[in-house]
Amino acid sequence: MKLSVIIPAYNEVHTLPRVVERVRAVTGFPLEILLVDDGSTDGTAEVARALVGRGVDRVFFHPHNRGKGAAIRTALPHVTGDYVVFQDADLEYDPQDFHRLLAPVLTGAADVVYGSRFQTGQARRVMYFWHSVGNHALTTVSNAITNLNLSDVETCYKLIPAAALRQLTLEEERFGIEVELTAKLARMDLRFYEVGISYAGRTYAEGKKVGLVDGLDALRCLARYGRGRYRDYGKQTLQVMETLGVYAQQMHRRLSPWYGRRILEIGSGIGNNVAFLQQGSPDSVILTDYRADYVDLLRQKFHASPGVECLQYDATLPVPEALLRHPPDTIVCLNVLEHIQDDRLALQHMFETLAPGGRLVLLVPAFQALYCEIDRNLEHHRRYGEQQLRALMAGVGFTIQESFHFNPVGFVGWWVAGKVLGARQINNRHVRTQERLMPVMRALERLDLPFGLSVVCIGEKPA
Repeated sequence: MKLSVIIPAYNEVHTLPRVVERVRAVTGFPLEILLVDDGSTDGTAEVARALVGRGVDRVFFHPHNRGKGAAIRTALPHVTGDYVVFQDADLEYDPQDFHRLLAPVLTGAADVVYGSRFQTGQARRVMYFWHSVGNHALTTVSNAITNLNLSDVETCYKLIPAAALRQLTLEEERFGIEVELTAKLARMDLRFYEVGISYAGRTYAEGKKVGLVDGLDALRCLARYGRGRYRDYGKQTLQVMETLGVYAQQMHRRLSPWYGRRILEIGSGIGNNVAFLQQGSPDSVILTDYRADYVDLLRQKFHASPGVECLQYDATLPVPEALLRHPPDTIVCLNVLEHIQDDRLALQHMFETLAPGGRLVLLVPAFQALYCEIDRNLEHHRRYGEQQLRALMAGVGFTIQESFHFNPVGFVGWWVAGKVLGARQINNRHVRTQERLMPVMRALERLDLPFGLSVVCIGEKPA
């Protein structure tokens, strides 16, 4: 169990070093500290720089003050721990309470744990009455919307699985992040627990920043994010596409000439491509995904398959030592890069992972003009042009061997379903239509048309 601690800091020059020291003093499990200076003007940024290598793993800087939510969003893509907890840069919260937060997780009882400042037998500084009234009122409204029975929705101490956070698209810049997180997590199948924590609140003279405006903004966030139930559009789409074997067969028929003997798949999901990757009897197929639930599923499905390995890996993070020791000669990355915000960094890591002379087989959605609600729900950051993709791959060192568009029938179908009819996700009807049109698709593929639903690019790492 590794814990990632995100510390947003804004004008906390006097308390920040002591907070980092307190976090570092927590023992019993591996820790990483990610610090974000949120446009401080009092010297906090200089202090933050000096703390790198002295307990702080990484520091990020905002050129101007944006808010706690923005700071958390900046740090989240760089988290490498199993769980994430947020730590204010003042001295109100005691990091020794991390043990209390982790206890229900370590026993297997909880997925998410909130630290309550009110349901506690710990020391708590007696502070503003109207603050507590506002907090209780806000928590009550939140509970009514989310159907939880929390006692402190505005607590800083929220212990959340990193895999769950990666599934969320967070939007709030300021303190609204607290209720946005709660509303979105409540719509997932997660077990919530709450534990009492100590609390040494500050006065406004001592630097407290939350006020009435933030409370009113939190009500706006509840109205905005508390509707409906979280839908894992990505997983639902993978399950629908699992039934379209004839499409996958055609896709791999086009791509398989570039497959080698040791294949690494980036973003394996629920394993829809495994049977096709194994058709050439490679020496090994390594399946990876950044989501722990997908990796667990892959291990269950393919534990008896010879030559198949499963590994949790996020392509934006440093390459695991195991892959560097035994590098693949082929990386297959199909409909994954568009999900990654820093796509250039991910490609750089793929380049570093490959053995010299190895190939990257990359397939991504084509044409930004097709971007629609389906893309947004699937958390696509973008769609790609062919020349744009070639330049991106060449920019990290790949020699481009070939590029082409794939699935012209799907191009028309996506435009009709997404742009004309306003569909929100790929459903069984879309899949059945694609299946019926497969003979047309195969005929059109021979024409090498300058458009398609996807664009493929094959890059080689120079020997």
